[in-house]
Amino acid sequence: MTNETLDLAQQLIALRSVTPEDNGCQQILAQRLEKIGFHIENMRFGKVDNLWARRGEASPVLCFAGHTDVVPTGPLDQWNSDPFVPSIRDGKLFGRGAADMKASLAAFVTAIEAFIADHAAHKGSIALLITSDEEGPAVDGTVKVVETLKARNELLDYCIVGEPTCTHQLGDTIKNGRRGSLSGNLTIKGIQGHIAYPHLAKNPIHIAAPAITELAQMQWDEGNEYFPPTTWHISNINGGTGATNIIPGLVNMLFNFRFSTASTVESLQTKVHETLDKHQLNYDLGWELSGKPFLTSDAELASAMREAITQVTHIAPQLSTSGGTSDGRFIADICRQVVEFGPCNETIHKLNEHVNVTDIDRLSKIYQLTMEKLLT
Repeated sequence: MTNETLDLAQQLIALRSVTPEDNGCQQILAQRLEKIGFHIENMRFGKVDNLWARRGEASPVLCFAGHTDVVPTGPLDQWNSDPFVPSIRDGKLFGRGAADMKASLAAFVTAIEAFIADHAAHKGSIALLITSDEEGPAVDGTVKVVETLKARNELLDYCIVGEPTCTHQLGDTIKNGRRGSLSGNLTIKGIQGHIAYPHLAKNPIHIAAPAITELAQMQWDEGNEYFPPTTWHISNINGGTGATNIIPGLVNMLFNFRFSTASTVESLQTKVHETLDKHQLNYDLGWELSGKPFLTSDAELASAMREAITQVTHIAPQLSTSGGTSDGRFIADICRQVVEFGPCNETIHKLNEHVNVTDIDRLSKIYQLTMEKLLT
């Protein structure tokens, strides 16, 4: 098992699958899955390759989800070895995507192979949802596959997303939810004029300041037992022509909410508009929802995974909703229980990305034991 999972991880790392390129990764996975009875569907949307593979027709459906695409390498001369030539040093496997998330993909497949070898007549179904568009715009990947499955009423019961979740050691963290992300593009309108004649102009930066202060100090919600309170932050602000003697006519701001299940998209938007209107601002505001928050209670899936982790690592994992967004936000639309579990995330997106070699096999064993607890 150890050699098989490690070998597959190395085989995947060697393929330069920078978003949105899959570069043959999904074909490797599909060939192995087809041999053990999976029905393979290749779903291409735009320039993005997606794989939907399923074994069985019955419920419950346990799905493993992940992505073959990786982020760019950054400066090659700052890597200690070629990021697309997997290298083992000091007990670590180095390469772009080693932790995020080709080790998880390899562990998915070898865990399923081992499980089916022992339980060919398992109950329910096993599925894989693999995309090459997670690290990029994420518009033609998992979200489109989910829409396709939903349209044909193909729903899931459990989903394990193989994102790197652990902080210090394998097994210390399971993600049972993620915050939502809601962005706004706000333009506040004033009247441009000569700075020496301010009575003939209206400075949008000045008139916006009280509203910005109020929004920055607002308590949007109190969070809950799984989520911290919702936050609002300006990420960009631009105004003026570059000249020192012109009062600008416009100021533009980009802002973002990271919000919990204690708020809704509508409640946040309403509060922003009410604040801007209260200050009698003339403005345009466009909204973009990158993902709603999702939360999986401590039920069958989380419990099974926690037991499997403790059995393999001898530590008790913590449930967490920290971090950014993931494709779990899309999958939650067709799946009642979604959790994320994968290797340590310390080096993801960094130079010299790596994962502990011993963790790769243990990760596969955890996935296998989770299947045994849910499908036997």
